[in-house]
Formats: sequence, C-alpha cells, structure tokens
Amino acid sequence: MQISMYQASVPRLANILENLANILDKAQAHADAHEIDVATLMAWRLAPDMYPFSKQVQIACDKARSVVARLARMEVPYYEDDETTLAALKVRIARTVAFIRSVPPQQIDGTEDDEIVLPVTGKETRYTGMQLLLGHSMPNVYFHTTTAYNILRQNGVAIGKRDFLGNP
Repeated sequence: MQISMYQASVPRLANILENLANILDKAQAHADAHEIDVATLMAWRLAPDMYPFSKQVQIACDKARSVVARLARMEVPYYEDDETTLAALKVRIARTVAFIRSVPPQQIDGTEDDEIVLPVTGKETRYTGMQLLLGHSMPNVYFHTTTAYNILRQNGVAIGKRDFLGNP
C-alpha cells in the first residue's frame, strides 16, 4: 500500500494542530486556576534567542498552511501575527485546520516531484514536493509545536505525551 502526499500531509498536520488546540485549553485552565498572567505566558521563551510561546504556535500554523497551499499550487493565506491570548491562538489554529482541510486530495496527490521554490533566509531554495513536505515543513511544524508544548510544561501546565500525540 502506498501513502499519498495528501495522506502524508493534511490529516497529519490537522491532527497535530488540533492536539495543540486541546493543549491550549489545558494551558488556559492552568492559567485561570493559578492566576497566571497570560501575557507573560505568551511571551515566555525557553532561551533568550528563541521565539516566544505565541510565535511558536503562529509558526506551526504558518508552516502547515504554507506547505498545503504550495503543494496545491494555491496562494498561501496570510494571517496577521496579532494574537495576544490563548483563545486567539486557538482561533488561528482553527482557521489553519479549516483551510488545510478545504484543499481536495487531488490537488495535493501526485506532487512528490513537483519543483517548489521558496525564499529561505533570503535566498531561493528549490525543493521537490516530497522534500518540502517531509524534509522541511513537517519537521518545522513538529519542532514549533514541541517547543510550545515544552514552554507550557516548563510553566507547570499538566500535559503529557498523550496530549501531544492525541488520537493519531
């Protein structure tokens, strides 16, 4: 049995982002129960040179949206990076999941060898569809989701591996 580009992308991306949304619910409950300032949580970093929590969630969404749009040869929807609450981040996640799920499988399947050119750190970088999905975008989505998860764990939110994995 072969796995299609659609199966390797949209369901997996939607799953990890929906799990992240559920984790944000637990973060909000934790913040409410312990009177934690959400603005402080949104700005929290694991290290001074890393992006803050809010940016980690934004980038996870951006990378998911971008790869699906690029594989489908669609314009990448642009979202302002203006979320200041966990609820607003959940809206961004929901918008991202709705977009990626709206793309029909036939627009993504068969794109394994398509050339996709991206500006990466100011220079054109060429990928095949498969390289972009599995070598660039999926690792980025998981990296930023994991970093957001770790920031919440560091701040005492009671989440674990099952929360991250959800129901794959």
